Amino acid sequence: MRTFGVLLVGWLLGAAMIVALAYARPRSAAAPASASPAAVSPAARWPAADGTSGLRPALLVPVLGVNASDLKDTFDEMRGQGRSHRAIDILAPRGTPVVAAVDGTIRKLFTSKAGGLTIYQFDPEEKRVYYYAHLDTYAGGLAENAFVRQGSVIGYVGTSGNSPVGTPHLHFSIEDLPPTKEWWKGVPVNPYPLLTGRASANP
Repeated sequence: MRTFGVLLVGWLLGAAMIVALAYARPRSAAAPASASPAAVSPAARWPAADGTSGLRPALLVPVLGVNASDLKDTFDEMRGQGRSHRAIDILAPRGTPVVAAVDGTIRKLFTSKAGGLTIYQFDPEEKRVYYYAHLDTYAGGLAENAFVRQGSVIGYVGTSGNSPVGTPHLHFSIEDLPPTKEWWKGVPVNPYPLLTGRASANP
């Protein structure tokens, strides 16, 4: 009988030790939830013509209400004194909002005899400069060194400078900047194929 009692006590002690060891063992961390597919941030979306939301274009037509299909390629047209246009003209009624074609910094607000009221905008990488000319007025609060988002109103279509008074339009050009970032020494890039989706707008 005594032998049986000893065996029983031994069995109970062994069982207690097993239970104690099981609770003392570190618990493994819960498996991480499977990662969901990367979502496009709201800032990277743009309202399409049909009212749906699509990816923002690399380069936006910089006059509100004008479609890419309305544009005409005037980049190589000759102007006075035997010079090429090196830009496109986007016709629109006077006072139509002009919007930033890309995200970027307003590098210079300038009034010239030819361009009239103008804006020079650098892209975030400072690889290209975007030039908006013949404006009627600037948007309220616009200032040099201000960062503007693509689609932000920066001015209004007009006929300042040497633009014909009866033909309000935006003179829009793009240039690749030199390493010195002097916007008046850039290499012209035709905006037309970029705006119409026939090429990538990325440098």
